[in-house]
Amino acid sequence: MQQYIEFATNHPILSAVWVVLFVMLISSLVKSRFSAIKQVNTTELTLQVNRQNAILVDIRNEADFNKGHITGARNVQMTAIEKQQLAGLEKHKAEPIIVICQAGVTAQKAAASLLKQGFTSVSVLQGGMGSWSSANLPVVKTKR
Repeated sequence: MQQYIEFATNHPILSAVWVVLFVMLISSLVKSRFSAIKQVNTTELTLQVNRQNAILVDIRNEADFNKGHITGARNVQMTAIEKQQLAGLEKHKAEPIIVICQAGVTAQKAAASLLKQGFTSVSVLQGGMGSWSSANLPVVKTKR
């Protein structure tokens, strides 16, 4: 214990950075545990699509969507979700919705917006299309 105290007094900035990072990690874990937006991995996504008819909402731009997307995914831009222009998604408020972006970060904001609009079961693909592609899972390419 004495060594930790000595290290902290000799390196206050490094110690402060470590404490901040630790607090951020803990708060992130607590926030994700109690969040209404759940993270799903690629296996859970496939199971939800096959067993619960989950609807996939890909929020990437149209060019990225056309380069490769998950089979059955709908391309709805983030701006459209914020403006509540949901391209027919309103009929599926009680069904599971899985939001997909490139890395899994932007989808959190879209999922929160969908929850505020009355959707009851909204999830986010953990790692986004990056995790889907890195798992060598199939994608559909749209020619335009």
